[in-house]
Amino acid sequence: MRRIHPPRSLLGRILLGLAFFGIAVALFVWRGPSFRALGDAFQAVVWQWVVVAIAINLLSVVVRALAWNTVIRQAMPPPHPTPLTVFSAFSVGLFANAVLPGRIGELARVAVLVRKLPRRKGLWATLVGTVLAHRVFDIIPVLFLILFVVVTAKVPAWAITILLIIIGGGIGLFTFTLVSARTQHGARLDGVGAVRRVVEMARQGLGVMRSPFGMALAISFQISGWVCQLFAVWTAMRAFHIHAPLPAAGVVLLVMNVVTIFPFWPGNVGAVQLAIAAPLSASYAVAYATGVAYGFGLQAIEASVGIGVGLIFLAREGLSVAMLKVMPSAAQMELPDEGRNEDDAEPARARVPG
Repeated sequence: MRRIHPPRSLLGRILLGLAFFGIAVALFVWRGPSFRALGDAFQAVVWQWVVVAIAINLLSVVVRALAWNTVIRQAMPPPHPTPLTVFSAFSVGLFANAVLPGRIGELARVAVLVRKLPRRKGLWATLVGTVLAHRVFDIIPVLFLILFVVVTAKVPAWAITILLIIIGGGIGLFTFTLVSARTQHGARLDGVGAVRRVVEMARQGLGVMRSPFGMALAISFQISGWVCQLFAVWTAMRAFHIHAPLPAAGVVLLVMNVVTIFPFWPGNVGAVQLAIAAPLSASYAVAYATGVAYGFGLQAIEASVGIGVGLIFLAREGLSVAMLKVMPSAAQMELPDEGRNEDDAEPARARVPG
């Protein structure tokens, strides 16, 4: 069977994204509610609940940044970045993921830290590995969320089967990562293939998995961050007069994360709203227009934190949106410099145009 590969050129990726965006717009026009119904739903918003949801989302960002800080401290020797620097880098990454397609934010947060730390051997590779480790630790709260939804929420039988498959895959991936982190690591990255390079980077950044206490602490932070997100979703429901139980918020959080796994355009706006409104309408008797309006509101609440806080720290770091767009190229330029002297104490600067 012939394998289908995504386009490699920038133009091809743009055209593919536009195609998916066109499909989403067509579905929204075909299946979406009337603009008048959407307007009525927004006019009834209780803004006090919106403020509470924003505050809980901000707390979630802080806690997840603490999880990454824990991973970094276990993966590399001192000097370590300060928690404020890690939070700044994490916020810049959230901003990049919110306003740009792809996952540029993951490399953007690494670039911010590299600019703040003394040059040392394997710095880029190790920090990229910590991002991978940080994402791997998301598997645990996601599995808990899936189990919570399956046990308590109104989920179709076919969806339960798919979720159980995801649980099995998540457990397998976490186990593989844990075993990989405990095997021999530290090989040089020069001259190796792309797959081997990614594996070695992950091993260098997965040092936290060789420390039971560090791993437990990082996972605890990640779980706390997801719990905050769950309550932010539930609180935002109250803002739109959706009085569904907490399991309904679990369904929304799960659906929202599934739809945004592959960001074909910023935020996958449109597709997210239809995906959120469908289960609320089918299982919890929420008016379709209210569900779509709530989807827009929820995404705006999350974006207000990611973009608002991200802009503050973007200015603090002296970066621009144009610089964020070339972070992947900067990473490719930095990774081969693994052999630099560790005693070079001059702070590294990401090679991106000003």
